[in-house]
Amino acid sequence: MVDPTPDTAAHPRFAEALRELGLDVEVRRFPDATRTAAEAAAAIGCELSQIVKSLVFEADGQPVVVLMDGSSRVDVELVRRELGAGGVRRANAALVRETTGYAIGGVPPFGHRTRTRVLADRGLLDHGTVWAAAGDPHTVFPLDPKALVAHADGTLVDVRERSA
Repeated sequence: MVDPTPDTAAHPRFAEALRELGLDVEVRRFPDATRTAAEAAAAIGCELSQIVKSLVFEADGQPVVVLMDGSSRVDVELVRRELGAGGVRRANAALVRETTGYAIGGVPPFGHRTRTRVLADRGLLDHGTVWAAAGDPHTVFPLDPKALVAHADGTLVDVRERSA
């Protein structure tokens, strides 16, 4: 476990979202980027499944954010069915930034630039606390998963890829 540096400031847009929601959470900043769920879990000292990945997809041309635990993969077909979409694919880096205001690796579950539909995989509720990006690849924050889904205005779904 790496000790976070004293500078714990979240990304300004995300800090503003926290203020607007009245959330007082501990934002931890790490000296090394935690772009992947595995890097974040190692830095925090938590289980990989306690990391929240905020992944942006494009469903029939519309962005949608999927919140998934760090140890699982999104089943794109389940997302397509959930949305009733003709097609779903991972968004490119430009669409991620345009939609959320953040770069891949630092996208938080809420506080996005545009109002976007959010699907949250039910597996997130398996933990008392989950950790998500706070707007950049160096920052994370802990939250109860039910509160996280509520603040993201997420719909609970089962979109985790199942192993055969």
